[in-house]
Parts: sequence; C-alpha cells; structure tokens
Amino acid sequence: MRVKQAGRNINRKLRMGMVGGGPGAFIGEVHQKASRMDGGIELVAGAFDINPRKSKQMGRQLYLNSRRVYRNYEEMLERELKLPAEERIDFVSICVPNNWHFAIARDFLQAGFHVMCEKPMTFNSKEARSLVKIVKQSRKVFGLMHNYTGYPMVKLARDLVASGELGKVRKIVVQYPQGWLYKLLEKTGQQQASWRTNPKESGASCCVGDIGTHAENLAEYITGLKMTYICADLTTFVKGRKLEDDGNCLVRYNNGAKGVLHCSQISIGEENGLAIWIYGEEKALEWHQEHPNYLYVKVPDGPVQVWRRGNPYVADKSPAAARATRLPFGHPEAFFEAMANIYCNFADTVRARITRTKPDPVALDFPTVKDGLRGMLFLDTVLASAKSKQKWTKMKK
Repeated sequence: MRVKQAGRNINRKLRMGMVGGGPGAFIGEVHQKASRMDGGIELVAGAFDINPRKSKQMGRQLYLNSRRVYRNYEEMLERELKLPAEERIDFVSICVPNNWHFAIARDFLQAGFHVMCEKPMTFNSKEARSLVKIVKQSRKVFGLMHNYTGYPMVKLARDLVASGELGKVRKIVVQYPQGWLYKLLEKTGQQQASWRTNPKESGASCCVGDIGTHAENLAEYITGLKMTYICADLTTFVKGRKLEDDGNCLVRYNNGAKGVLHCSQISIGEENGLAIWIYGEEKALEWHQEHPNYLYVKVPDGPVQVWRRGNPYVADKSPAAARATRLPFGHPEAFFEAMANIYCNFADTVRARITRTKPDPVALDFPTVKDGLRGMLFLDTVLASAKSKQKWTKMKK
C-alpha cells in the first residue's frame, strides 16, 4: 500500500529549506532523497555548509535557484521571511552537528516555520526542555528524525505489543553495535568521525548520543514503556579519543520490566546492527534493522513465525504498517523508505495545520519534541550513572 498523502487541498507541494547537508554530508543527502520520495515535498532553499562556497556548490548540484542558496541559516531566515507567503519555505530540515540544533530550531519556530530536526534533538537536556516550551508556544509542527520508527515492521511490532499479543512485557534487550570507530579515524580528517567524537560539536557523548539514543527510542516506541532507572558502564577504548565509544546499560521500566541496552562503535565487523528482542508473558518479538522486512514472533510451544512486510495479514494487524508500505511483498524496503515515512507523516500533519483541519490520526505517528526530550534525559541518566558509585540512577521526567 502506497503511503497516503492527506491534506492535498493546498494544491501544491510543501516547500522545504535545509540547513546542513552540504558536499560530503551523509545524513543530509539521505534527507534530501527521502523527503521527495512521495512527491509531496520540494527542496527549494538551503544554507548547506558553514563554508559559503560549499553551500553554493551544493545548490548547483541540486539545481536550485541561486538566490535561494544562502551563506548561513541567519541569512536564510531573514531573506525567506521577506518573500511572499506563497513563495517562502513551509518548513526547515536541520541536518547539522548537534551543537547547532537548538538555535536553528528555536529561530525558525519563533519566525513561524515548521521544523524537522535530526537527532539527538539538542546539545543538552537544558536546551531540550527549552525547545519543548518553544514548540508549544509556536503552535508549529516539530518532527524529530528517529528514522527507525518509520519501518513498517517496527510499527507492526508496536501494534502487536499494544494489542496485548505478547501479554505483559517482562524483558527488553536492544543493541546497536557498529565497528567503524575501532581506530582513531577522527585524526584522518574523516568528516563524520571528526564532529561525532568532538565534544564541542556532538555534546557530552559520542556512542550513546549518536546510536544509543536510537536504541532507547526504539525500545520505548515499540513497547510504550518508559525507562525509569539505568545502571550504565561507559568506556573509551581508543586511546586519544575524547568521548566514549562503547556503552552497556541495565535498564528498569515503569511496568516492572527489566532490560539490557548495548551500543558500541568499536565492535569490529559490525555495520549497523540495531536489533531488539521483546519478551512477554505469552510471546516474544525479534527485529533486526539490517533485515528490516521481517518480524519474528516466538511462542512457547510452536515454531517461530516470520511476519513479512507487505502481506495482507500485516495490514490487518497494523494500519500504520500498511500506510508505511510502498511495494508489494518480496520487494525489499529499507532505510530511505523508513525516513520517507517519517517525512510523509510529518508533511501530512503540516498540511493539516496549514489548512486548519484535523490530520489523519495515523499521520501523527512520527517522533516529536517530547521524544527528543526523552532522548536527552536518557543520555543524562547514562552519563550520571557511569560516573556514580551508586550506579542505579533514576531517570528524570
């Protein structure tokens, strides 16, 4: 089932601006491609790089009007506001290092623009709490790109848990191992390694902030549970690195469930091994990001069931999974499509806000500013626990 586009009565595509995503950027390019996958969004403006020359270069690569390619986000905001309402951007996508997220989101929200932001949402939890208030005051739509919640089988897993199929959840094991930072890659000038390991740009954490927050978000999204206490052990294995590259956490949840959360960027041979196991009183679930079209359902007295994306029985159980499915079964959908699903729901909600109509409830299924705050509180708790002699540390609300 192709993703639906509601709110079409504005009779045009939404106009997107981008901050970041210049030459050599990984995630910015994914945002550019995913945002236009369903045909409802058009990238029309941007401040793509801190270097104005590179920003202009990116604008040429994207065939944008040179007058809509800006030297920095402040110029972009100022000049977009001077355009007629029927020409200026509807929302901005923020794809820059973490230390810039808050200021850019704040300024665009207060100027009246909707915002899509990369995770982690802010540099620290103080900024995150402020941003929650700013979003509420602005009455604008704020989306956070936790793209793994966009996979159809993740949505199916959530709906199976919510329906009581597993019974009460007892244990959650979630992992995200990578191996790309097994050596001091940041000293070679590699762009992604350089900023992610730099506390001035990424914040107080590398591994947990970068990928551990994905694991936290996935566990809470699928189960609907909240982490309450964390016992964390963080390690910087690579000599000369300023931030941690490996993290291991024991977790307690608000229903009494227990969990294990492991993330690593020095696990040689691992690529993007995000995976989750959820054990209930009656059944269990298992999902792997590297094989995202399959959800495994385990029962105590029978064979493992393999639920496969795109089949009618998935749609019967989960309208959200059906909405997020573009291709017939047997034709794999993955990373770009998952991010496009987040953009699609976000865009439909923006259309509803513009037309002052109620969005389809299923379209509201995308990460928000509240999820961003949860991620920053999780990070705070992990860092506090790792330094504490007491170890078990309560997660703030």
